[in-house]
Amino acid sequence: MIKAGATAALAAAAIPVRSQTSRKAATPGYRIRNKRIRQSIMGWTFNPMPAEQLIATCADIGLTGIEGIGRQFYPAARKAGLEISLVGSHGFAKGPNDPANHAMCIEKLIDGINVAKLFGAKRVITFVGMESPNIDRDQAIANCVKAWKQVVGHAEKNGIMICLEHLNSVDDSHPMKGHPGYQGDDLDFCVEAIRKVGSPNLKLLFDVYHVQIMHGDIIRNIRTLKEYIGHYHTAGNPGRAELDDTQEINYPAVMRAILETGFNGFVAQEFIPNWEDKEAALRHAAEICDV
Repeated sequence: MIKAGATAALAAAAIPVRSQTSRKAATPGYRIRNKRIRQSIMGWTFNPMPAEQLIATCADIGLTGIEGIGRQFYPAARKAGLEISLVGSHGFAKGPNDPANHAMCIEKLIDGINVAKLFGAKRVITFVGMESPNIDRDQAIANCVKAWKQVVGHAEKNGIMICLEHLNSVDDSHPMKGHPGYQGDDLDFCVEAIRKVGSPNLKLLFDVYHVQIMHGDIIRNIRTLKEYIGHYHTAGNPGRAELDDTQEINYPAVMRAILETGFNGFVAQEFIPNWEDKEAALRHAAEICDV
């Protein structure tokens, strides 16, 4: 019995067991090397880290862009060598799917385009908005198209791309992990609206996390929709956390698929870090995507 127990113990020891720490390991001091993917960071996900600290961390890691920070920090980001990869406009709740929001959305988008121009940015975000019980899918698309057509000429004139973000409407566990009721939760809906506007300055913001929840088949969708994609976001699913092996998306393969399409825009890290060491989490994500 003693001999059998010892043999079993040795066999168990031979099986590699990945601890919570080891599977979350980042290469200490990792800095982006290949630079084939232009990596950025969505700043809100790293709150409450001060924006100045996040800017310095991104520059040290070798990211080339930052977004989702207060506009008052744009000069500091530019001074650190980071591009503003995406400028905010109106939020996701009140969008152009409802004509009652058109004046506000148009004003916010024009302002975003002007700010982007001022700071040398190339992209401004837009959203569809939450569903209204009195507005069906087709009417919502028509409403969005009408509003975007009123601003896309200004975007074209200034060399700015408006990026429409697709969001998931499934995850209700956290106000920023999913958006139940968001009308732009279907890729076909978003792409149909983009096609109807008919401008190269309105494209899709392909958030890998949201697409995985709503559609899956990420790489096929990237290849199929490549001409419509203007920006990418990342996060691990489920949980919108790190890109480690506790989640289901094979990010190196996704990054290679993005490169194969000829995309040369930004891929912004938009995960909400769970690791105690948030800087290590960002270095790890940068390494995972540095294919």
